[in-house]
Amino acid sequence: MMNEQLRGIVRGMPKAELHIHIEGSLEPELIFELAQRNAVQLAYQSVEELRAAYAFTDLQSFLDVYYAGASVLLHEQDFYDMTMAYLRRAAADNVRHAEIFFDPQTHTGRGVPFETVINGIHRACAEGPISATLIMCFLRHLSEEAALQTLEMARPHLDKIIGVGLDSSEVGHPPEKFARVFAQARELGLHLVAHAGEEGPPAYIHSALDVLHVERIDHGVRAIEDAELTARLAREQMALTVCPLSNIKLCVFGRMDEHNLLRLLDAGLAVTINSDDPAYFGGYMNANFEAAFDALPLGLSHAQRLARNSFAAAFLDDATKQRYLGEVDAYFREVMP
Repeated sequence: MMNEQLRGIVRGMPKAELHIHIEGSLEPELIFELAQRNAVQLAYQSVEELRAAYAFTDLQSFLDVYYAGASVLLHEQDFYDMTMAYLRRAAADNVRHAEIFFDPQTHTGRGVPFETVINGIHRACAEGPISATLIMCFLRHLSEEAALQTLEMARPHLDKIIGVGLDSSEVGHPPEKFARVFAQARELGLHLVAHAGEEGPPAYIHSALDVLHVERIDHGVRAIEDAELTARLAREQMALTVCPLSNIKLCVFGRMDEHNLLRLLDAGLAVTINSDDPAYFGGYMNANFEAAFDALPLGLSHAQRLARNSFAAAFLDDATKQRYLGEVDAYFREVMP
C-alpha cells in the first residue's frame, strides 16, 4: 500500500486521460434516468441488478452489457448529459485534458443519426470544465465497409474530431482488416490510434504500427511478450494507454499485483494510466492510479513520469503540451520532500 502522502500527491497531480470510452462512463443511475426519460425498457429492474451484471469474464461479456446500456442514448441531450457527467468526474480527479473515444456505429446501427451523437458529445466538450477533444472509433467486429461508411458520415463534422481509433472485440479482428479506412483517415489529416495487445497477441501491435501507422497503442500490455517489439516501442517512445482496473476486470491479469505496468515502465516504454470504461470497471482516473500504486512498488518518480507521459503523448500543439508539462514539473517541485 502506498503511504497517504504519496496517495495525496497522485490524486492531486495534473494529468491527461487518453483512453476513455464515453459510452463506458455511463453510470447505472444515469442509464435508468435516461431510460425513464426516453421510455426505454431495460432488461434490469434496478440499479443494483444492473451493477450485479458487471461480473465480466472477458471482453465479450462486458461488451454485451455495454451495448445494452448504450440503448438509452437517443437524443442529443442524452449524449451531452453523459459527456458532461464524465468531464465533471475527470475534473474532480485533476484531469486537465481528455481525448475521448466515441463509437458512432453503436448508435447509428440503432437508428440514431450521426449528427445527434457527435453534436451532443462535442457540445459538452466545448462547455465542460476541462480541455477535451474527440476520437471517433470504428467497431472492429463490424466490416471495414461499415467503417468506411462511418468515415463518410463524419466528413461534415471533421472540425469536431481530432482522430480515429479502433475498438470492440479484438480477437479475430486484426488491425489490417481496417487498412483502407485508416489510410483514408490519415489522408484527411486525422490522428490514428488503435486498441492492440489487450486480449489480442503482440502481432496485432506490429500490424497497428506497420499497416495502420498509428501514433499510439491503446492497451498494448502484451507487447512485453515480444522482446523485439518491446525494444521498438521504447526506442520510438510509442505511447501505450494502459488501463489497470479494466485489465483486472476483464481478466487480462488475475490480480493487480500481477499487472506488468512496472515492467513496461522499467523497459523504457511511454506508459500512461487511463480509465477505459470507468462506470463498468470500478473507477475513474484516480482510482486507477491508486489501485496500481497500492499493488505495485511504484513511487514518486513513477508518478511524475506517468503524469508527464500523459501530456507528452496527447495530441496537443507543442506550446500547449509544454505548458502542461511545465505544470507537472512545477507541481512535483512543490511536493518533493
